[in-house]
Amino acid sequence: MSIKPDKWIRRMAEQHGMIEPFEPSLVREVDGQKIVSYGTSSYGYDIRCSREFRVFTNIYSTVVDPKNFDSNSFVEMDGDYCVIPPNSFALARTVEYFRIPRNVLTVCLGKSTYARCGIIVNVTPFEPEWEGYVTLEFSNTTPLPAKIYAGEGCAQVLFFESDEVCETSYKDRGGKYQGQVGVTLPKI
Repeated sequence: MSIKPDKWIRRMAEQHGMIEPFEPSLVREVDGQKIVSYGTSSYGYDIRCSREFRVFTNIYSTVVDPKNFDSNSFVEMDGDYCVIPPNSFALARTVEYFRIPRNVLTVCLGKSTYARCGIIVNVTPFEPEWEGYVTLEFSNTTPLPAKIYAGEGCAQVLFFESDEVCETSYKDRGGKYQGQVGVTLPKI
């Protein structure tokens, strides 16, 4: 198993639709304004956060239960940015839609620009043959409000290609997050 380089990522995106929309280079500014970069890097792809956010709130004082999740725990918003309250978190989704090949697994890590501000991005691996928009989890570990930007980079996806094809893919087992289109809340 090896990590895949920029030329492989470009080929898979352009010829096989692995990432849509796809940016073949690393974008660092838009309309003369510096941004948190996104697009293809040496050994990964920097994904963007969309304008769709769900911000955690304790207004109803419910218990956070992954087996019985109360959607009232979030406030929905769309915008150019999202302010996450101190010691709280928000969900968002990627601009990009992914189609992961059967012999590939990805690992996604937050970008250092956010990490150095105390904003942690968590994304679980994209399993073989998973597809959809990625739900992003942003944790604000600081005692201050923290801002994340839509349309800009937030995390980097690393692609690992196996020497063998798996027996059972995410698609084969009917994974519950297959084909997700928006910010997707926990499911059992």
